[in-house]
Amino acid sequence: MRGKVAVLAAALVLSGTAGVASATPDVREPVRVATFNASLNRAAEGELLADLSTGDDEQARAVAEVIQRSRPDVLLVNEFDYVEGGAAADAFRRNYLDVPQNGARPVHYPYAYTAPVNTGVPTGHDLNRDGTVDGPDDAHGFGHFPGQYGMLVLSRYPIDTEQVRTFQTFRWKDMPGALLPDDPETPEPGDWYSAEVLRTLRLSSKSHWDVPVQVGRRTVHVLAAHPTPPSFDGPEDRNGTRNHDEIRFWADYVTPGKGRYIYDDDGRRGGLPAGERFVVVGDYNADPFDGDSTDDAARTLLDAPRVHDTRPASAGAVAASLLQGGANGDHRGPARLDTADFSDDQPGNLRVDYVLPSRGMRVTGDGVFWPVPGSRLDHLNAASDHHLVWVDVRP
Repeated sequence: MRGKVAVLAAALVLSGTAGVASATPDVREPVRVATFNASLNRAAEGELLADLSTGDDEQARAVAEVIQRSRPDVLLVNEFDYVEGGAAADAFRRNYLDVPQNGARPVHYPYAYTAPVNTGVPTGHDLNRDGTVDGPDDAHGFGHFPGQYGMLVLSRYPIDTEQVRTFQTFRWKDMPGALLPDDPETPEPGDWYSAEVLRTLRLSSKSHWDVPVQVGRRTVHVLAAHPTPPSFDGPEDRNGTRNHDEIRFWADYVTPGKGRYIYDDDGRRGGLPAGERFVVVGDYNADPFDGDSTDDAARTLLDAPRVHDTRPASAGAVAASLLQGGANGDHRGPARLDTADFSDDQPGNLRVDYVLPSRGMRVTGDGVFWPVPGSRLDHLNAASDHHLVWVDVRP
């Protein structure tokens, strides 16, 4: 219950304008659902709140302009440092989103959801075997302080905070057939982590959230996560295997009969009931064809029977791939689907950010906000190394 208490406190702070009826959009219109890894993370605890409290942070202004020009109705922001009570989220809305940026119209989100994540939370174990137990690599999720690289859901529609499910404490070993990392120096499979470590080590490097959003009479479950990058490890591939299973978690959760093993932070078991509408959102750090992830990590989710991959694209990604060259020239995946602008040498630009609605919801449009280099909005490409991805649906 400790996570829910923090969430309720944040909801009370963040929903001060939720009672204004005119803030809720017309439910007859398509609902734009988006994800954006905004890179609003900072090196020290409290630094993000300080930056967002001024109204003149250049990166936050650029991030806000991207959001204002894309105008999603429901948005997941990845890499937004968690601050207890929701103060950082409130400051971002008040000082940036509610203020016109570079001529863009303000966008108002009367509803928000944020909660603790696993980054920076100590495990007490030497997870990377460097001889210490207190480094950022030894936390349940890589982080220099608890809450770094957190998540934030913003919505123009009401969020049913009482029915939110969080899976922050779900243990990796409790996933049947977990792809546990292997110590290449020993003959035993999947033995990089000892039994003692696995008794406590969590699956989510940040968290997995099921956030129900009320769109008229319909409930749409916003399934938010941010799996670890499948790199920054060694031949044991501890991050690659974890990335795979963090992605697989949602595939099992939305597939009838496959999520029975899942339990949330309140002890409730099971996956999403059949027939429920959902949209999977987030930076999943896995491209279906290229990059360092395990071969089937992204496909595990994209090929799930209830998931609809609309393949959002942009002309800006194609232009960037051609201009930057490097590893992009050897990619198997189409450049138009890229969502992140990474190093030209390795791995190149990749498709790692996803908005995946459930089958049965009508899709009326989609895209990636990646302005063509040299165009009027080109300056917004520097807001983050990721680009906002959106899909319009009719629940």
